[in-house]
Amino acid sequence: MGDAEVIPLGTRGKPGRGTGSGKPSSAARSLAGSAPSRPKAPRATPAPGSADAADSGESPTIPDQHGPANPPASGRTSGESATEETAPQPSRAPRLVVEDREPTGGIPVGDWLHALTTAALEVFGDRWEQRLAELLAFLRRRVTGEFEVDEYGFDAEVTERFLLAAVRPLAQKWFRVEVRGAENIPTDGGALVVSNHSGTLPVDGLVTMVSVHDSTGRHLRPLGADLVFRMPVIGEMARKGGATLACNEDAQRMLAGGELVGVWPEGFKGIGKPYSDRYKLQRFGRGGFVSAAIRTGVPIIPCSVVGAEEIYPLVGNVPSLARLLGVPYIPITPFFPLLGPLGMVPLPSKWLIEFGEPIRTDAYDEGAADDPMLVFNVTDQVRETVQQTLYTLLMQRRSVFY
Repeated sequence: MGDAEVIPLGTRGKPGRGTGSGKPSSAARSLAGSAPSRPKAPRATPAPGSADAADSGESPTIPDQHGPANPPASGRTSGESATEETAPQPSRAPRLVVEDREPTGGIPVGDWLHALTTAALEVFGDRWEQRLAELLAFLRRRVTGEFEVDEYGFDAEVTERFLLAAVRPLAQKWFRVEVRGAENIPTDGGALVVSNHSGTLPVDGLVTMVSVHDSTGRHLRPLGADLVFRMPVIGEMARKGGATLACNEDAQRMLAGGELVGVWPEGFKGIGKPYSDRYKLQRFGRGGFVSAAIRTGVPIIPCSVVGAEEIYPLVGNVPSLARLLGVPYIPITPFFPLLGPLGMVPLPSKWLIEFGEPIRTDAYDEGAADDPMLVFNVTDQVRETVQQTLYTLLMQRRSVFY
């Protein structure tokens, strides 16, 4: 022990040995915030003029002749100093209060039910209970397979709840379709609706299906080109929507079965014609739809659609790319492909759909469908009726968009 160096506490200038300062360090103050406070011992005031007073840097206090220099405050003992009362207390962390929680995560079951009821009211309206029950019943039937599909693949439930429901806002709100002559469509039995075709994309066929269903309650069964049924997803949805291949055999079977069949004889030449030829009907094919109507004796209802020509104004085509992809044409419009996917949004043109008076075919003799001249005359009659109605509707329409 004789050789050991004795280092007094509070020695200045040696790291780790204390600084000798009267104020605590920052580390000590941080520890003081988490540690319980302890009462401080009274600090002795050094005598005036002493060496301790000079070392501490405090000025000596001259006592008053009439009393002590620092009289104690009321309610304070004589051993306490004034600095103890005014010294800031160390901050304490806020106390965490753990409330009682529900076993299901803290949200009562009543709040869940209220939230679900409010959401159902916003989605389904005042009749939300009935609509929700119908939706659940629909899902149950789809899962269990308790739904009907006819021999052509037509699914009436999917058509009403999905396909027509998806197109209806587009027809009513965007195109503001006005339907005329819906009383010319028979309420039952077979009939053939013959319409003009336009619009770059076959949107007019979908809108006509919705208009017929909303006006008469009947499903329009369209005859589609073979390209439609070769597409992976669209072909399946077309089958479920009631479409079938545009051939005389399927058309005659549907008409004989009392279905309302729709046909667009212009085909791709109608929807793919340039904007400069708008509302000029193309050739109506070879009259196969007329022969099917004559063989079954059903009426032919001419249908004229105004407004579809303006949704995608066709100003160009890319034939080489169309042949490479195996499609009739690649459309170029003022907005597509310049604006990309935004250019696929149809323009909100004003639509007018008029169903003309039925052309009867039940008065022809048996075998009249095999007479080419008779078939040509009836075909030309239907085409001229649709063309003249288009001109009339164009004159009645005030503008393209209203």
